[in-house]
Amino acid sequence: MTTKTKPHPRFRFRLLLGQSIAVGPGKADLLAAIAETGSISAAGRSMGMSYKKAWHLVDTMNKCFKTPLIETSKGGKGYGGATLTPLGQEVLSRYRAIEAKAFAAVTDELAAFDDMIVDTPPQG
Repeated sequence: MTTKTKPHPRFRFRLLLGQSIAVGPGKADLLAAIAETGSISAAGRSMGMSYKKAWHLVDTMNKCFKTPLIETSKGGKGYGGATLTPLGQEVLSRYRAIEAKAFAAVTDELAAFDDMIVDTPPQG
């Protein structure tokens, strides 16, 4: 018999630009995965998303900043790839710093929610 543990509230930061999410948790994770794998498709696969979804997120990020965050190179089988630009590296680094500072700032408030929330949240 498995026992589920009560979920803890989480804080998620998103940088909005008009109606677009310029960068948020998923996009930051995608940037990190692209930096690690050197590939949009491999990064998407590692996160359980399709290439089409990963490419859409990359395209949105690239359009939200003055210069692209990700550069792609074309090539034959095994020769294409993707890398973070210097701006992409800076955006990822600054996003992670904001995330850490924001989490530190709200830790006590999140802990207070533990006593207020149900043991099993609704699905959906």
